[in-house]
Amino acid sequence: MAQIPGHFCPNSECKLGRSAQCPDILVLISFPSSVLWQLILSSWEGGYNLQCQNLDSAGEGDIRVAKVLWWYYFSKLVEFLDTIFFVLRKKTSQITFLHVYHHASMFNIWWCVLNWIPCGQSFFGPTLNSFIHILMYSYYGLSVFPSMHKYLWWKKYLTQAQLVQFVLTITHTLSAVVKPCGFPFGCLIFQSSYMMTLVILFLNFYVQTYRKKPAKKEMQEQPAGKEVKNGLPKAYFVAANGVINKKAQ
Repeated sequence: MAQIPGHFCPNSECKLGRSAQCPDILVLISFPSSVLWQLILSSWEGGYNLQCQNLDSAGEGDIRVAKVLWWYYFSKLVEFLDTIFFVLRKKTSQITFLHVYHHASMFNIWWCVLNWIPCGQSFFGPTLNSFIHILMYSYYGLSVFPSMHKYLWWKKYLTQAQLVQFVLTITHTLSAVVKPCGFPFGCLIFQSSYMMTLVILFLNFYVQTYRKKPAKKEMQEQPAGKEVKNGLPKAYFVAANGVINKKAQ
């Protein structure tokens, strides 16, 4: 049960119980799972060309893909739930520019996609993204349970998977530029450019989070006058000896 004292917990930390988090995590996992399965099925039955697919050659297959992508668009709104949880748990440090930019831009861009290019080449990115979100929210779900923390060593690989996703989407998009099939050229260029911004932001996040930490630790200097012995400062042994001496007296 979530306890929210005052206005967004100004004086104490919100305590968000597992019972409040688990249903929402299950919703966040079920959305991309359903979208992934339906996109694979719809594009397969519609005879989609992986290299380049226009907007009107698959008939009923295009209509089915468009319906699935509507639910994908709706899921972008649902994903804002994790931002709400960050606020309730007072983890405002996780609400970064990257977080806001990614979620806000995706929701607005996909409004445009559904209005002008709701099928065809647009199917590929959501297919990969849905798979990534299954992994990501599975990780978040497991992290709710303290007993599972020792098995969650693979967090940084989620960011690597996201970067691979962006690179594959850019490659797939540009393949339709090199060998066109009638999909709007401007939309392909816009998507490639937008994906490049995500590559830059996520790569910066990865470097700041997983690459610079060891270097920072090594460069931290010991305070003046404090020698280190067996990995512990000299003051530790002085204090320990002081306690022993007092007991001996």
